[in-house]
Amino acid sequence: MQRVTGIGGIFFKAKDPKALGQWYARHLGIAVEEWGGAAFKWAGPDNPSGVGTTVWSPFKESTEYFAPSEAPFMINYRVPDLHALLAVLRSEGCTVEDKVEESEFGLFGWVMDPEGNKVELWQPPAGQ
Repeated sequence: MQRVTGIGGIFFKAKDPKALGQWYARHLGIAVEEWGGAAFKWAGPDNPSGVGTTVWSPFKESTEYFAPSEAPFMINYRVPDLHALLAVLRSEGCTVEDKVEESEFGLFGWVMDPEGNKVELWQPPAGQ
């Protein structure tokens, strides 16, 4: 079974996400969008048409989105079959959140690593 196929996003806490985004835009040339992050487009063997994205996004320092992790970051990994992977992770004794979120952006699920970091797993919509 194929598990992770790439990095879907890098999310991290910031004291002032807007100002930090402006710094990254000015000094590193990251095209920060209105919603506060950037989407890097790419192509690869599983995605030759180049419709894949990796998201970069600072979050407010007070966000609870990474909870129960206390880490100031969360990595999002692309997966081809979220439900199958979550079932395998549960069978392997991993701590997996019960909920799965579905949206126009795809399917999202979460697992905790052994050091208490929350890991987001993302199954992109078909064609991405």
